[in-house]
Amino acid sequence: MTILNKSTKTARPSRLLSLSHVREGLANWSRRARSRKELMNLSDRCLNDIGIARHSSGLKSCKPFWMA
Repeated sequence: MTILNKSTKTARPSRLLSLSHVREGLANWSRRARSRKELMNLSDRCLNDIGIARHSSGLKSCKPFWMA
């Protein structure tokens, strides 16, 4: 995305857009890491209540935070 600079009438890339994408990506990574950590700490009974088997949650919790 480009923004037209009014004073020089030239186009330049929008840095705000890219910074917001970086911020959003970091928030997603943090949310995934927190969710996987919470899954590891749930009891078998709680996991069964939400329909997840222990071995399935174990695999999800071992994934790096940047993998969806």
